[in-house]
Amino acid sequence: MSYQHIKLEVAEGVATLTLCREPLNVLNIAMMREINQALDSLQGQDLKCLLFKAEGKAFSAGVDVGEHLGDKVQEMIEVFHGIFRRLDALGLVTVASVQGAALGGGCELVAACDLVLASEKAKLGQPEIQVGVFPPVAALIFPRQLGYKKALELILTGDVIDAQEAQAIGLVNQVVPPDKLESATQSLVDKLKALSGLVLRLTKQAVREGLMDDTAAGLAKIESIYLDRLMKTHDAEEGLKAFLEKRKPVWQGK
Repeated sequence: MSYQHIKLEVAEGVATLTLCREPLNVLNIAMMREINQALDSLQGQDLKCLLFKAEGKAFSAGVDVGEHLGDKVQEMIEVFHGIFRRLDALGLVTVASVQGAALGGGCELVAACDLVLASEKAKLGQPEIQVGVFPPVAALIFPRQLGYKKALELILTGDVIDAQEAQAIGLVNQVVPPDKLESATQSLVDKLKALSGLVLRLTKQAVREGLMDDTAAGLAKIESIYLDRLMKTHDAEEGLKAFLEKRKPVWQGK
């Protein structure tokens, strides 16, 4: 299958999904549908791992803000969260190779990957709070990965951190110079390729079970808060519109 906004290659037991909606790889609904189609096509294949990478100066600047408004938000959440539900169902070991900024939904995609390599130039963060919303997937994943206090700090402030800090708090496994990212990624993938895909999947499942990590139930509850409560507030709509209109939001607390 051919795609407009992504590339999918499968070779030697490794599926590589490349984001290529340059320059910033903003995730619009059309692009996210392609990601979901690509993930669906991997079901039942004997794979060792799934690698996410990106072309352009950013890994991904996040989900299209304009598609958070009006009738689009329900579809956007369904399609975006479909990515994470499919990743959960696939059960593959996932690797992210982050060459540039990973913000908002881009950061959530990185956080959802099991192993993350980042260029020294990479920046990561969840700035959604600054436009009047919160990141549902990060709300699920961050506390498990970073601990409650650090997770809340990043989500509540919207701070963007560099790759070194991301490594220090456990969001990134390895940080390398930009010109070494490709070789470091290949080295890690080669280690996984040498192992049993079945054993890798079962090991990942065992670790998740050890955490009692019920992704489906947790994400469903967070979605309810996001769609049924947050997105019906004045402040959420005001924050998103202010971003699109390039002005400061006027919060009303309702």
